[in-house]
Amino acid sequence: MAAIKSLDKIASKFVRVASGSAESYREGVSNPRVSWSAAARAAEPNYDQGVTAAIGRKAYGKGVTKAGDQKQLLAAAGKGATRFGPGAAEAGPAYQAGFAPYHAAIGALILPPRRARRDPSNLQRVTAIATRLGQVKEAMSKA
Repeated sequence: MAAIKSLDKIASKFVRVASGSAESYREGVSNPRVSWSAAARAAEPNYDQGVTAAIGRKAYGKGVTKAGDQKQLLAAAGKGATRFGPGAAEAGPAYQAGFAPYHAAIGALILPPRRARRDPSNLQRVTAIATRLGQVKEAMSKA
């Protein structure tokens, strides 16, 4: 049998070492050996192959089943809840920039007139907005 430290010791060391490595992480992402975007673009065939293989073995559903509701709930209510507010505040400028094309498209629409509450023709207003937003998204994805 191979000699290996206990799982508890290995996990404890991971937490101890990784917790103090924020500055090393920051340095690494600030000074990459290779451009992130160039490397990511070059890896697209590998990504495609990996996703196709994962679909073939139904990895997504198996991962969801393995994690279960409790793991998701603990992570979302714990880490997620404490990081949500600061993350949203920090993302404000990016959100505004990302939503700007959609905002302009909605503002430029001439919608059909609003009818009485629950009048089925009011759905034409929704359809006009949904159609235009889809067109904007498609145009942006081609850019």
